[in-house]
Amino acid sequence: ARKDALYADRRGLVWAEAEGSRPGQAEALELVAAALGPAPHPPDLPPLYAAARRTPDDLCLMEKRDGEWRLTALSLSAGSFFTAEEVIGRSLAELHGPVTGFADRFLVRVQRIFEGLRPDLVLERRNWTLLNSGELHTPASAPIRARIGHIAPADAGGALHLRVERQTLRRLPMTGGALFTIRVWLAPLSSLADQPERLAAFAEAWRAATPELRAYKRFDLYDDLVEAFLRDPQPA
Repeated sequence: ARKDALYADRRGLVWAEAEGSRPGQAEALELVAAALGPAPHPPDLPPLYAAARRTPDDLCLMEKRDGEWRLTALSLSAGSFFTAEEVIGRSLAELHGPVTGFADRFLVRVQRIFEGLRPDLVLERRNWTLLNSGELHTPASAPIRARIGHIAPADAGGALHLRVERQTLRRLPMTGGALFTIRVWLAPLSSLADQPERLAAFAEAWRAATPELRAYKRFDLYDDLVEAFLRDPQPA
């Protein structure tokens, strides 16, 4: 229900596909059907979107085009500060351009991972950030960041949300592409207040974040609010 409303009203923000990507999309749909069982869907839906309707995850199809791994289709109903129409067709290097140091330190490694993916292997990673929004669909940063100055320090625990992504990557054995999935969890920072071990882990991760990570995720915008919460954590 959440994805269909966005697909109907804001399609360019949450869906895009490149020409020639339908076979890979169809294979992704077959994988989802094999895992969850078959289910009817409107016949005019793109296959990858039909697959994405059945899972909370966002689904991204990567295929090798002209020697580069490129994003050829995506259903993006929980994207953070980017939209489907902005990123369709981009290469791995272009997708990660904003990440400080990615091209120098990680690009070759990530390309090697894509090249070496085996059909029986599913890779998984997680990452996290902090936003003053409890919404899954956050296509633009400006409206969210404009509200930061209006948050009182005493309200930081309820206004700030941890945003955690679980990402997976697997080969599509028939078409040769790769399916990248993103599932997002959101929780107010105050949810850590009555869990001392998790609260301590968050405080350590926040304060130990590298300058590059802090700059990329704009943690500086939230420093005063986070420290106010850590001094006096109030449960939800």
